[in-house]
Amino acid sequence: MTRRTTKLPIILAALAALIALAAILFLSARQRTTVTGPLPEDAAQRLVRPDSPVLGAEDAPVTVVEFFDPECEACRAVEPDVMALLDKYDGKVRLVARYFPLHANSVAAAGLIEAAAQEEEWKRWRAREYLFTKQPEWGEQQTSQADLFLRYAEDLGLDVEHARKVMDSAEVRDRVERDRQDGVALGVSGTPTFFVNGEPLKELSMPALEAAIEQALP
Repeated sequence: MTRRTTKLPIILAALAALIALAAILFLSARQRTTVTGPLPEDAAQRLVRPDSPVLGAEDAPVTVVEFFDPECEACRAVEPDVMALLDKYDGKVRLVARYFPLHANSVAAAGLIEAAAQEEEWKRWRAREYLFTKQPEWGEQQTSQADLFLRYAEDLGLDVEHARKVMDSAEVRDRVERDRQDGVALGVSGTPTFFVNGEPLKELSMPALEAAIEQALP
């Protein structure tokens, strides 16, 4: 077997992965309704609550609000690019994360993220990334994945009993439901949905998000 022939399966696998990613983003965009105005009068309050988690400089001139679902395949697909944009515009852009649950285990997954954040805020983003990485194991399941999430808590070095209590808490359910209601009021119907300095992103693509950021920069 030649070296070129040996590499062929790897190349084909990479192409298949790219095609799958494009399909996920295309179907997500097709299946959700684009947010159209006018936004409600209390849009600013509904976009960013006082306790909404923020990644990036608090005084950044550009605020990107993302309504996301930990169980959403499109959210997982864009996550690396979103984080890359935060790195590229370090100090100029901050990300505000809001929950918008659409699947059977979305709320429990949010509970694991909140349990991590209650230990230390930076662990929020690590848990979010970990859930996205592990999403093929637990996503799109109609049965509870709580036990698996507790194993994830252990993998992340979290207090497992604390994580169990937080995941089962009314506090988490209320927080996620508040985020969902805010999203609905703003016209969100699917994930991920982005707002840049209060304006909804009309096209679900990273070039469109970066263009909106560039336009919002002072």
